[in-house]
Amino acid sequence: MTRGKQKIDAQRRNAERNQKSKGSQLEARAVGLKIVCPICKVQLANEKQLTDHYGSKHPKEKAPSTSNA
Repeated sequence: MTRGKQKIDAQRRNAERNQKSKGSQLEARAVGLKIVCPICKVQLANEKQLTDHYGSKHPKEKAPSTSNA
């Protein structure tokens, strides 16, 4: 076990390390979500997710081609 100054320094380092990991991920999420479904306006990360989304949520509609997305 550490005592005195070592303990205080370790607590300070751990507190700094834990503060960096906290926070909102909204900015990172917004960067990753680039494709929007034109029907329901849900945001998707890539075109494979868009085709899967069309298959499950809009089965009667045809998925847009990659040039239209």
